[in-house]
Amino acid sequence: MPQNLVSSILLTLTRVFAVSVRATMVAKKPRIVIIGAGMAGLTAANKLYTSASSKDSFELCVVEGGNRIGGRINTSEFGGNRIEMGATWIHGIGGSPVHKIAQEINSLESEQPWECMDGFLDEPKTIAEGGCELNPSLVKSISTLFKNLMDFAQGKLIERSENSEGLDFHRLAAKASKICKSNGGVPGKLSVGAFLRQGLDAYWDSVKDEEGETKGFGNWSRKLLEEAHFAMHENVQRTYTSAGDLLTLDFDAESEYQMFPGEEITIAKGYLSIIESLASVLPKGLIQLGRKVARIEWQPEAQQSMENGYANRPVKLHFSDGSVMCADHVVVTVSLGVLKAGIGQDSGMFSPPLPSFKTEAISRLGFGVVNKLFLQLSSTHDDKDEVGNKFPFLQMAFHRTESELRNKKIPWWMRRTASICPIYKNSSVLLSWFAGKEAVELESLSDEDTINGVSTTISSFLQAPQKQVNGNSHELSNGNLSANEIKISKVLKSKWGNDPLFLGSYSYIAVGSGGDDMDSLAEPLPAKIGNYESAGCPPLQILFAGEATHRTHYSTTHGAYFSGLREANRLLQHYHCVEI
Repeated sequence: MPQNLVSSILLTLTRVFAVSVRATMVAKKPRIVIIGAGMAGLTAANKLYTSASSKDSFELCVVEGGNRIGGRINTSEFGGNRIEMGATWIHGIGGSPVHKIAQEINSLESEQPWECMDGFLDEPKTIAEGGCELNPSLVKSISTLFKNLMDFAQGKLIERSENSEGLDFHRLAAKASKICKSNGGVPGKLSVGAFLRQGLDAYWDSVKDEEGETKGFGNWSRKLLEEAHFAMHENVQRTYTSAGDLLTLDFDAESEYQMFPGEEITIAKGYLSIIESLASVLPKGLIQLGRKVARIEWQPEAQQSMENGYANRPVKLHFSDGSVMCADHVVVTVSLGVLKAGIGQDSGMFSPPLPSFKTEAISRLGFGVVNKLFLQLSSTHDDKDEVGNKFPFLQMAFHRTESELRNKKIPWWMRRTASICPIYKNSSVLLSWFAGKEAVELESLSDEDTINGVSTTISSFLQAPQKQVNGNSHELSNGNLSANEIKISKVLKSKWGNDPLFLGSYSYIAVGSGGDDMDSLAEPLPAKIGNYESAGCPPLQILFAGEATHRTHYSTTHGAYFSGLREANRLLQHYHCVEI
C-alpha cells in the first residue's frame, strides 16, 4: 500500500476519533458545585436550576458545611415569639428583591408574634448612666447633628437647615470633612470615626460662646451628656456596619454604599421563609448538609488530561470527612471571615493558593462581629403582662469607659451597647445589639454572668426619682417599670464570631480598602488574561459570591442575593444559556 495512502487513512481515523471524543465530552454535563446554602448560594442554585434555556444542561449540587440551610439567616423562637438570630431587616422596600419575594409568598403577616420592632415608632427614653433622662431639645440637637454628619459622609443631599440655636448642620459637616483632610487625612485613609468626632468638635466650637459649660445633672455636665449621647449613635452605627471601631471604617467608601428607598421592616414569618422559598424548587438531594469543604484544588495552568474518555474536571473538592468531589465549576459563597482564615499561612483552603490580587483584597477588607442578645423579662408583680406593658424603649448614654465618674459595677462589655428595648409593643422579650470586642465577649459569658451584667446596667438607668437636664424632677416609674420590679429569667444570644462556618457577621470597607477590593474578590479564577483558549486553561473554575463581593450592597441579604444571580448568569452566559 502506498505510503501516502496509509498516511491519509491514519489521518482520517485520527480525526474521526477526535470528533468522537469531542462528542462524548459535549454529551457530558458540566458539574457545578455551590459551596454554602445561604442567600447567595441558594439564589445561584435557584437561578441555574429554573432557567428554561439551561434545563437539564448542568449537573448541579449545593454543599453546606452546617446542618441547616440559611447561612447567616437563622430564624428561631424565644418566649413564644419568632425572632432572628442573624439577618433581621429588609433594608428599604423600594426595589428590594427580598421584599418582593416576601410579598409573593405572603411572609409579611403572621399570627405568631414576631420581632417586628414596632417599638421604634414610639418616643425612646434617652437616659444617662445614673438615671438622668436627657432633655428632648438636647437629644434632638445631637441626633440631628449625627444624622447630618452620616448623610454627608454617605454623599446624600442635605437640606441647609438650622436648629433652634441657629446652627447650619450641613456647614458643620463640610467643615469637619475639610479639617480632617487638612490634618493629614489622605484619600483612602480617612475614617468615618475621625470625621464624626471632628463634626462633634465643630459643633462645640459653634455653641461654646452661647452655651458655655451649662450644668446638667449630678456628675454630668451638658457637654458630657452631649458626648455620651453622640457616642450612643456611634454605637448604633457600629452595629449597622459591623465595624467594631468606626476609626477603621473608610470615609470615602461610605458615599458608594447604596440603600433602597422606603421603610426598613422585618419579616413576620421569618427571614428563613425567603430561604425556604428559594430552596423549594430544588429537587431532593441537590442540597447536601454536613458537607464541610476542607480544601479546594484548582488548575491555574493548563494541564488537561483524560479519564475514561472524558476530560478531567479541573476542580477537586476535599471534604473534612475525607471524601472528594470533582467539578467543572465551583461557586464559593463562604463568608469573608472564612476566606480571611482560608488565606492564612497554615490554612491550605486553596491549592494552589489564591493569586495575590485576591488575597490582598481579602486582607484589606473589613469583616466584623455583631451579636444579638434576647432577654425574657418576668415581673415581680402578679400581673404578668405589666412588665411588657411598661418597659420603655431605653436608649443608654454611658460615661466614658475610663471615666472615674462611671458606675464601676457595670461590666465593660455593656458600655458600648446603645439600647435595650422590647421586640414589639408590650412584649416581655427585650433585645440588645453588640458589636466588636463586646460582641465577642458576650459569646463567652455564661447566662448567669450575662443576666447579672444586664440587670446591673438596667438598675443604673431605671432609677427614681430622676431629673431631666434643665427640667423638673419626676418619677420614671410613673408609667414605666422601676429597676427593682424587673427580673430577667432567661437569655438567648447569637454567636457569629466563634462559629467556624462564619467567623463573624458581615463585611465593611475598612480604611485602606475600597470598592475595587470587593470587585477583585468577585473576580472568577483563573483570572482572564487575553482569552482562555490561548492559555489552554479551563475557565471559570472558581467563582465567588456573597455579600462581601457586592460593591454597593455589601453587608445585606439583598447584596448576597444579587451576587448569587451575578454568578449564575456568568455561568449561563458561558454556556450560551443567556437568561438574565
